Amino acid sequence: MSLVSARLASIHESTTLKISAMAKKLNKSGLDVIDMGVGEPDFDTPKHIVEAGCNSIRMGETHYAPTAGIPELREALAEKLCDENMLDVTADDVVVTPGAKMAVFSAVQALMEEGDECVLIGPSWVSYEPCVAFAGGKVAWADVDENFLPIRLADAITPKTKLILVNSPSNPTGTVFEKPVLKEIRDLACDHNLFVITDEIYEKIIYGHEHISIGSLPDMEERTVTINGFSKAYAMTGWRLGYMAGPRNVMKWVTRLLSHSVSQATTFVQRAGVAALRGDQESIGSMVAEFEARRDLLVSGLQELGILCNLPGGAFYVFPNVAEHGGGDVFTDKLLKDALIAATPGSAFGPGGKDYVRLSYATSQERIREALKRMERILG
Repeated sequence: MSLVSARLASIHESTTLKISAMAKKLNKSGLDVIDMGVGEPDFDTPKHIVEAGCNSIRMGETHYAPTAGIPELREALAEKLCDENMLDVTADDVVVTPGAKMAVFSAVQALMEEGDECVLIGPSWVSYEPCVAFAGGKVAWADVDENFLPIRLADAITPKTKLILVNSPSNPTGTVFEKPVLKEIRDLACDHNLFVITDEIYEKIIYGHEHISIGSLPDMEERTVTINGFSKAYAMTGWRLGYMAGPRNVMKWVTRLLSHSVSQATTFVQRAGVAALRGDQESIGSMVAEFEARRDLLVSGLQELGILCNLPGGAFYVFPNVAEHGGGDVFTDKLLKDALIAATPGSAFGPGGKDYVRLSYATSQERIREALKRMERILG
């Protein structure tokens, strides 16, 4: 008799979390590993947010809260989604989750059935495919061009397609989908009666582009689930606070799933989320400015080393082509063994990523310069 279910056994370990854990272990052993595999801002959570969470604990807000979230946070999120994302939602359309990852997972479980297909566009975040597999579905990969924008997207749609998953700005590529791309996805969703899940966790970490929520486009209100969270914009990765908004008949089933699994997002963390939304937003601008400077430093440095690398429009990753250096798996292994640099092979993000490596610039400019020096030595 098998020890675990076949469905769970088919799901791979998160490559990004595995590499981050490996880098931390090597650092603890005394080696100076530069961690460029991690997907979290290296900034502290703003003090007013921390204080709001601490005050909530002091006030005794350490008990159960409604599964869908405390009313104050749902109301603040609805206002944010209306004002910033042009979504026509109320607090009743919003569900709070312990992290945006749980929002993705529960939305996929609510929408997909055994045998359904989900379209992923080019290299995509490592956890999307396992979420689909856990729902009993399958992934269809849509091709992208050299800028990681979708091409021949309609070719990925079959009679079994149930939804398209959009991530802009993208992890791992940093690509931002402009309105023409979003309109193409909208048209296909409407023509084929599909749902769209849009993961917008990096919406505020964007450079010279306008973030557009696909749910704001005409005819998309009742077929779009918009997902976001606090981890990236407010440097709150460990707080585990995410949210989603979508059609109420979908949110109803998402809430039921949460009620039988995680129960709710932590009560006092939700109070910190209210402070994040209602409080000073200056920290976001300064963080994004620093990320942009790091991006420019890393991309120009890689190009000087002869490594092909696009200039990403958002997030805090570059996704250079290392086919000339043996491909992503070989190059990532070489980086760790010979240069003590932790990175993520592009193959972790789907079949289209095998020639690439993801490097996070959520580390200081000093460490990026040192990483480039180490790369130059091993490539020399």
